[in-house]
Amino acid sequence: MLLTIFCINVVYVTLNTLRMMLTMKGYQSIAPFIAMIEITIYVVGLGLVLDNLDNVFNVFAYALGFGVGIFTGMKIENYLALGYILVTTIVPEKGYEIANKLRNSGYGVTTTQAYGKEGDRYVLEILTPRSNERDLYVKIHEIEAKAFIISYEPRYINGGFWTKKIKKNKLKKKSHNE
Repeated sequence: MLLTIFCINVVYVTLNTLRMMLTMKGYQSIAPFIAMIEITIYVVGLGLVLDNLDNVFNVFAYALGFGVGIFTGMKIENYLALGYILVTTIVPEKGYEIANKLRNSGYGVTTTQAYGKEGDRYVLEILTPRSNERDLYVKIHEIEAKAFIISYEPRYINGGFWTKKIKKNKLKKKSHNE
């Protein structure tokens, strides 16, 4: 019984975590489907615990399953790496050269000159799929070890390099599927 309660809650909370992340990222077609499965599992698991509240180990198994489910959901979402990130990179010099090296690696880069506490700086804005995030950080540090990097998850993207690239990729996928 303990293992059943634990496993049910791991599955429930994993689905809950994934559904929340999918909802926040705008995956409106799959999130409601996951919610239906999630709530069914939740009702069964909670029912088992409530029917056996006299056993404190059932409550402990439920709580442990909750924590493991959150951890599992985060790991799965991190593995899927859905969406895009916008990486702001501040470099002390050779901003245009660094931008060109990143462009030659397939990244879209917008460069702005700036002035910081220690003088001239260059701000590079780079949009990339989250699945490329770690590779981008490695590439930036290979090119410029002193780079200061901040990343954000944009909610809406329109126009520019990426919009054209995304549309081309979607068109290629459609023509391959037909």
